[in-house]
Amino acid sequence: MKLEHSAIYVNNLEQMKTFYQTYFDAVPNDKYHNPKTGLETYFLSFKGDSRLELMTRPEKVELDKPLYRTGLTHLAFSTGSKDAVDELTQRLKEDGFQVISGPRTTGDGYYESCVLDPENNQIEITG
Repeated sequence: MKLEHSAIYVNNLEQMKTFYQTYFDAVPNDKYHNPKTGLETYFLSFKGDSRLELMTRPEKVELDKPLYRTGLTHLAFSTGSKDAVDELTQRLKEDGFQVISGPRTTGDGYYESCVLDPENNQIEITG
């Protein structure tokens, strides 16, 4: 069995699509819009066969996103090398995104950094 995709509700669908395209090479499908419910979505495809669904709708509720919450904690993207982790982390930092840890080697052997996307979802960047 494999995880087919993950999904997150977002406030600014276009901004979030652009973020994942710009920094993580996401390829979006055509936007889906259901005029009855107001639901709008993009499926973003990444190298390999992983996908992320970005969704928005009028009645979504904004909740606090504390760092150590239950539920979905982060999305992890593998760059393939330590140098690529360093480069992407620096690029995100220079573009004004908050780096919350790293780059560093963790106790379990991952080389990673963690950043926040435009809507404060934690993104882990691994080597």
